[in-house]
Amino acid sequence: MAYEKKKAWSILLRLYHWAFALSIVALCITGFYIHDPWTNTVAEGSQSFVMTWMRFIHFVAGYVFTGAMLARIFLYIFGNKWERLPEQLPVTPRNIKNFFNTLLRYSYIKDDHDTDRLGHNVLAGMTYVAIIVAAVFQTISGFYLLFPEIGTWEVYGVMIFGSQQYARYIHHLLMWLFMIFAFIHLYLVIWNDIKEPEGLVSAIFTGVKFQHKT
Repeated sequence: MAYEKKKAWSILLRLYHWAFALSIVALCITGFYIHDPWTNTVAEGSQSFVMTWMRFIHFVAGYVFTGAMLARIFLYIFGNKWERLPEQLPVTPRNIKNFFNTLLRYSYIKDDHDTDRLGHNVLAGMTYVAIIVAAVFQTISGFYLLFPEIGTWEVYGVMIFGSQQYARYIHHLLMWLFMIFAFIHLYLVIWNDIKEPEGLVSAIFTGVKFQHKT
């Protein structure tokens, strides 16, 4: 079957993807350490600064995570056709059909595939939107925990979470959500790349996918 190259993802979306992914890895590792340090050293604390470095990396990664999240929200509004929010949601007859076809395909009930769709399938798009919404709450809880004495964060933190302890609990739960999502995401993109040779994995590096010639 013949294929042709089509531009799917802008460079900003690709930068967002990798900044988001790498920051999640750094945040999870350092977050686990901050929650329950696992080092066993005889070095005096003022010489090793392990916790200080872990917190520093966590905070830097948090800012990268926030910047990536804002970039994706920007692309939901101003990105190309396949990056904008309406294309991610079942709000048109075509998208509703794609949503149900994708569910059946992932269940091995049908093998239909929307060959003229360059962007995410709607099920994936909805999941990514939900992850960005979770990222907003993760960011707010993180800054509330980091800057509890600043009026703005205290006001919105108390309004949303009630107390720092609840914010810390939500922050921890959302971390598990991002980790579980990452594993499922990796499995599904590899599965899709094997099922349909459209360059799904390579597209996040190059921005280019391969579409069936009509």
